[in-house]
Amino acid sequence: MAAAGVHAFGRSWVEEDKACDLLFSAAPESARRALEGLVAEADVVVQREAHRRAKLLVADMDSTMITVECIDELADYAGLKAEIAEVTERAMRGELEFEAALRARVKLLKGLDASTIDLCRAERVRATPRARALVRTLRRDGAYCLIVSGGFTRFAEPVAEELGFHRAIANRLVIEDGRLTGEVEAPIVGALTKRQALLDAAAERELGLEDSLAIGDGANDIPMIEAAGLGVAYHAKPAAAAAAGARIEHNDLTALLYAAGYARSEWEA
Repeated sequence: MAAAGVHAFGRSWVEEDKACDLLFSAAPESARRALEGLVAEADVVVQREAHRRAKLLVADMDSTMITVECIDELADYAGLKAEIAEVTERAMRGELEFEAALRARVKLLKGLDASTIDLCRAERVRATPRARALVRTLRRDGAYCLIVSGGFTRFAEPVAEELGFHRAIANRLVIEDGRLTGEVEAPIVGALTKRQALLDAAAERELGLEDSLAIGDGANDIPMIEAAGLGVAYHAKPAAAAAAGARIEHNDLTALLYAAGYARSEWEA
């Protein structure tokens, strides 16, 4: 650290042998470069002490707040998982334009019984470890919590309610006579929508962006990650990881509870 011009002048445990605060005076990026990799399988979050407990949380859903990509799992019921998952992966890596890729994938699901959505959610959708604790702890302490997903409302709204979010913004599948038409209602919730949702939520609550936390894993999360006071890439694709101010690569969402200064005894169950 000293070789990089970063000198710690204080240390305290958030949780003994689990999470430690280091106090230093240095540019955040310089500090992050100096600290990352010093301890094996440790995640580093560099932030200003005054804003560590966010007043606004904006989170992606698929592969962030839940463990799966819903469209891939839904496609499995139509026998198309491999084909659709390949497109999802490329879109999340930023190799394909998100809106076009979403429309192409949904088109392949034309004719699928709409009841399959609820079946898929019940059988496949599981919360990321500590997602509920993170959201409910921040909400208990006054934060507004919002899911903004490039996925679908039929998944996002129940997930938001289960985890404790105030609201979910997501795409709406068009359903007629109980079956998917292969279309998505316009406008598509894409990268710029995610960023604007963060900006709007902050403005409506008269919050500075320094009090916001955004979490995501894909290329379509980059604009909101870059706009937030603390933008976090969670087990993310390379483009999103490169854009983020913090990267959670080794641990689950426990890391963000510790980063906010919460010992385990303070987490909302």
